[in-house]
Amino acid sequence: MPLSKAVVDSRIFLVDDELVNLKLLQKMLGGQGYSELVAISDARQVLTEYQKDRPDLILLDINMPHLDGFEVMEQLKALNDPLLPPILILTAQHAQEYLLRSLALGARDMLTKPFDRTELLMRVRNLLEVHQSQKFMHDQNGLLETLVAERTRELNQTRKEVIRRLGRAAEFRDNETGFHIIRMSKYAVVIARSLGWSEVDCDLLLNATPMHDVGKIGIPDHILLKPGKLEADEWEAMKNHSSIGAALLSGDPSPLFTLAREIAATHHEKWNGQGYPDGLEGESIPQSGRIAAVADVFDALTSARPYKKAWSVEAAVELIQQEAGRHFDPEVVEHFLACLPEILDIKQHYSDQPLEQESH
Repeated sequence: MPLSKAVVDSRIFLVDDELVNLKLLQKMLGGQGYSELVAISDARQVLTEYQKDRPDLILLDINMPHLDGFEVMEQLKALNDPLLPPILILTAQHAQEYLLRSLALGARDMLTKPFDRTELLMRVRNLLEVHQSQKFMHDQNGLLETLVAERTRELNQTRKEVIRRLGRAAEFRDNETGFHIIRMSKYAVVIARSLGWSEVDCDLLLNATPMHDVGKIGIPDHILLKPGKLEADEWEAMKNHSSIGAALLSGDPSPLFTLAREIAATHHEKWNGQGYPDGLEGESIPQSGRIAAVADVFDALTSARPYKKAWSVEAAVELIQQEAGRHFDPEVVEHFLACLPEILDIKQHYSDQPLEQESH
């Protein structure tokens, strides 16, 4: 059976300190059509040659000066190459310990000198065919991993876009602006990073917080858009937006939707247990909700709306300080205050125009 082009074009290292043996191997293999033959008489050069251009097969002698075959295999094994080429040991040693040690270090096969030409060629061919199959599978796996990564990236982008659009829909119904959710999300990230959140988790928070009030979609207009103070029954209906938001975001197990659902459900809980919808207290409130609470209230207080003027930054900060330990987690407030210059930079960069402001 003729050799396939992939096998004939394989790169083969011939490693032996005896030049006569190298010439013999080159003649045998060259006569079969193998053209990518690299003869190496100094075992110290194997690693350098390997790193320049990986071979598909290594024919390796054991007894050599400077580095013996075992040491060469140890060097190659230390590379942690995910697809080491097969190694065929060619040695005059017949002891079983040589065979066992060679196999333990990664050799695939062994021939004792003097070897039969036909047997050598058959073993070389078999090892190369198996290796070519493994390379194909490795490449296919790499391609599949790339495709999966790309699909995952696209799915995550779609989820983020859904989050943003639903968040904007809720803001439009509430006479808010898109800048509110941008500011509030960025404030939350600044606080979370100060609290020690990883960059991965901060990115999730940035994309999850725009959904904090998505449940307002389910609140009737005569309540949601009422310019004056809500009646008791109206306020109870308004408070349902946290539960509605959590329900809207349920069913998707992704980290993004899980965090968005957590924030929607808990950003109106209070440290002292007097919040809603579940009356959670202290650290039983997820930290994401505790962070969002401070970020949301600060932006709400300092933003002008058709039904109210904006508070001054000083007045809003004073109220948040006063509410530490009651409405807000004291630790979150502490980090909010420490990050206030950065938060104010964000506020200025994403400001609504024009802003009316009153002193409190």
